[in-house]
Amino acid sequence: MANTFGDKWTFTSFGESHGRAIGGVIDGVPAGLQIDFDLIRRELLRRSGKEQIGVSPRPAAENDEVEWLSGVMDGVALGTPIAFLIRNTDARPDDYEILRHTYRPGHADWVYQRKYGIRDHRGGGRSSARETAARVVAGTIARQQLNNHGISIHAQLVQVGEETHPEAFDNVIRQVREAGDTIGGIVECAVNGMPVGVGDPIADKLQAHLAAAMLSINGCKGFDYGTGFRGVALRGSQIYHPNEVPCPQSGGIEGGISNGLPITFRCVFKPAATLTRLYGGRHDACIAVRAVPVVEAMTALVLADLTSNILLP
Repeated sequence: MANTFGDKWTFTSFGESHGRAIGGVIDGVPAGLQIDFDLIRRELLRRSGKEQIGVSPRPAAENDEVEWLSGVMDGVALGTPIAFLIRNTDARPDDYEILRHTYRPGHADWVYQRKYGIRDHRGGGRSSARETAARVVAGTIARQQLNNHGISIHAQLVQVGEETHPEAFDNVIRQVREAGDTIGGIVECAVNGMPVGVGDPIADKLQAHLAAAMLSINGCKGFDYGTGFRGVALRGSQIYHPNEVPCPQSGGIEGGISNGLPITFRCVFKPAATLTRLYGGRHDACIAVRAVPVVEAMTALVLADLTSNILLP
């Protein structure tokens, strides 16, 4: 399995959903970077979805207290690998006995078993959204480095099923939850303050790195940027205008390279494969709700890696 993101600014996650703990190792964080532990706690709370409609009760029940094992002293990065641990305090592996010999269509169960000859049926092991808590920790540290250079990242839920009005999202998710069913959603992300020149053609395009990171998030089934799939109904004359460079409709990326304008992209999340009415347990009715801070974290990891030779602490 490949468990490491990045080339120069790297993050490796470990642990299973209902094992003793999850965690990660981050390498490439510059010495002297001030770590905001309160911000990390707040981001983990966002990921938990506490008090949001239709999310699994488990994340809210977990303490998600980060134990810093190395690489940080007095709140400052030492420039050495940062290792951290988040203990699973509310794991309930017995809830998943029904899945020991059952495969959920659309989940990783069957292919894991066929490929490796063994799988962790306890909540899906590493294919569980529980693993994303470690990503949020690492991504928040990356965001702090980017923020020091005026680069900001903001994601939001923009669609649930066919509903595009945010004020109606809770009601849609509530109905789905009550039916023991699940529904998909779309998360939109914007990056502001990116300098010109990040990304390289042909095989190292910025959007390719972002797409790979987003599609690595469990349940993410699609990625587009700029006009994206919505642009298929437009004509070139509606998008491109003479002497309008950089192009405002490009999503902040042209030729695989950042053009200095805001980078905008969207991620599609499928309806979760684990239906409460079939399998019981604690599950999300709409995984896109809690994916918002994860999308931000993965964006930060990509940008911290690609700008590691450009931006200093």
